Amino acid sequence: MISNYQELYRLAQNLASSTEGFLDIKGPGAGNHATNKFISALGKLASEKFKKDFSEKNISGSNSLAVDFYFPEDGVIVEVALGLRNPNTEYEKDILKALMAKELGNDVRKLVFITKPGGLKKCNQPGRKAVKDWLLGSNKIEIEVLEL
Repeated sequence: MISNYQELYRLAQNLASSTEGFLDIKGPGAGNHATNKFISALGKLASEKFKKDFSEKNISGSNSLAVDFYFPEDGVIVEVALGLRNPNTEYEKDILKALMAKELGNDVRKLVFITKPGGLKKCNQPGRKAVKDWLLGSNKIEIEVLEL
């Protein structure tokens, strides 16, 4: 049986392949707008598919640090991080959100990043890999990076 996050990934793949210019580099303003539009569309597709809204969950405390998707029964947070291949990303901030959510008693066993091509390679570089290994070893949270 396919897990919820894997089904979400399948939905994201289909949405990305049907979005003209999805892989184009757009730059800071246009890129942020395109990412927000993509996440919004993915949230609607996911709500229809799952018959429940798992998007934009505030599980990291009384702040504005919402996770893109949270599947509590699986203990999985999914962040749509399309710019993960870039030098400066929200990688560490997303990890912090997962840590905060777990500390507050939420079941968090896995943090999944859905990203554009190049994100997986970037996350296997020494600095990010060290953070990934620490997160698993010290906090029992696994990171998985899925490219579109």
